[in-house]
Amino acid sequence: MRPRKPSVHKLPVTGVLRLNSPAEIWYKPALSVVVASAVPNLLLYSLDRLDLVMYTMAGSLCALYGHNLPYARRVHTVLRVILGMAAGLAVALTVGSLTDSTAVLIAVGALLAAVQKTFCDATRIGPPGNVIFAFVTSAALFAPQELGQVPGHMGLMLAAGAFSWLVTVGPVLWRREGPERLATARALDAAAAYAADPGPRTRHAAAAAVQAAWQSLLAAGRPTSVRQELERLVVHAERALATPAADGHAPGAGPDQLRRWAAGTRARGPVPSPPPAPGTVEQLFGIDAERAGQRMRRGRREARRRLLRALGPGSPVLPVAFRTLVGCALAGYVSAALGVGHPYWAIVTAASVYQPNLTLSWSRALQRTVGNLLGVLVFAAVIPLARLDPLVLVLCVLFFNFAAEALITRNYWLGSIAVTPMALLILEFGGFQPAGELIADRALDTLVGVAVGFLAAIAVTNRRASGRVERALAAAVDARHRAERAVADPAVDVLVLETARRRLTASLVELRDAGDVASGEWWQRALPEEELLAAEQAGHRTLAATAQRQGLITLPPANGAV
Repeated sequence: MRPRKPSVHKLPVTGVLRLNSPAEIWYKPALSVVVASAVPNLLLYSLDRLDLVMYTMAGSLCALYGHNLPYARRVHTVLRVILGMAAGLAVALTVGSLTDSTAVLIAVGALLAAVQKTFCDATRIGPPGNVIFAFVTSAALFAPQELGQVPGHMGLMLAAGAFSWLVTVGPVLWRREGPERLATARALDAAAAYAADPGPRTRHAAAAAVQAAWQSLLAAGRPTSVRQELERLVVHAERALATPAADGHAPGAGPDQLRRWAAGTRARGPVPSPPPAPGTVEQLFGIDAERAGQRMRRGRREARRRLLRALGPGSPVLPVAFRTLVGCALAGYVSAALGVGHPYWAIVTAASVYQPNLTLSWSRALQRTVGNLLGVLVFAAVIPLARLDPLVLVLCVLFFNFAAEALITRNYWLGSIAVTPMALLILEFGGFQPAGELIADRALDTLVGVAVGFLAAIAVTNRRASGRVERALAAAVDARHRAERAVADPAVDVLVLETARRRLTASLVELRDAGDVASGEWWQRALPEEELLAAEQAGHRTLAATAQRQGLITLPPANGAV
């Protein structure tokens, strides 16, 4: 009998605080949020109305989203972020103006956090995810408010949000294909890493990067000459990924050539123009982008259907949302019971803990604890300076805004060291409060939010994670069979073959992601690890055969003879 996989896994401690290399475009969200915040903040300073900064900050923080997306998609995504922020803020301000009951405010804050977590996970909006929404709406619930003030405060938020939208999409005027170039460069680098060191880890990273590059190009809109060259480069990355040769290196362009193309793609000059992959027909280039343009309305309907499926019965998103609801509510009530004056900090801390699985949530809990406790020490050091003049306070908040985005990609705890004093300094716009009380409340809320939030994650199980693996496994097998039938058909259309290859690539990426999430979750059924491995290996063999049929690669004979 095969030994059963333990339902409780060891939680990591070492390496949780290790620093990573900074994200490639860390400066883009950092500069965007500084610009989006500076203009309204300085305008309010000139009007002597810094007490309204909380409402403009709600709109300014929307500039953190969408920086990896092509501009054609970013336009709509950031707009949805702004509307989602406005909806949450409107509910929070209205409820806060109608009741002073701490119990009711905590319940509403937890419910909003759960809804925000659900939609961010279902739409895969990416970092910073739901935490910014929870931070804004939870603070707004406890802000002194009159019902008649709500429309004006919402107007400030929407005006700042509109400016954030302009800041976020503005770079399209001088670097139209920038996001697609970056996604293509990442695919080339990942393919180079796989070509230099073939293995399951580098293969999955390369497959995910290639899939992301195709999705970026597909979402970019109509094909241009630059995007057609980018598609050529992605085909070469895919060619390197198709299968390793007998000598341990992948066919096609070597690692050094792939890295040179990646560097040239990132640069501001012309995109490298590689030769077509052997056997590739020109019809393939741009065909998906053209189809996307022709099927835009149908594509939007399909996106809505995917969202409804992600939120429907059996969705693995829902248990994590329930964790968020329970954990945030309990954290808020425990904080209030301890007499903390700002229980919404515990709500936000708990909301920040929940990651795709329990192991990652544990890591985030440790990172949040370390970062917040160090952050209150930074606040204690900087508060005398910030209180010298309101303009100094504005500049301090802008500095920590930039520092948070500059540091958080190195590790979450490092970014939290800047986020914590920024959040505390924002309170100063409404009037000075005893610094010692703020420091004590924030430290206690951090400990309560992390402890209660993680205990709730243990108590609320996510058994649907293994169900997601089973569905991903079935989808990968089905995609492989479709690709095999396409390869075996001598009269197959090039579009059918290309579609089958893309679908199989996407299913293999989803299969590995689902397996990684489920492997870090407690109380799961034993994962079919042998089936997962066999499905991945068979899928990549079929990908290689599909690429060979398309002429992207030439496989060596089975016996290794030349």
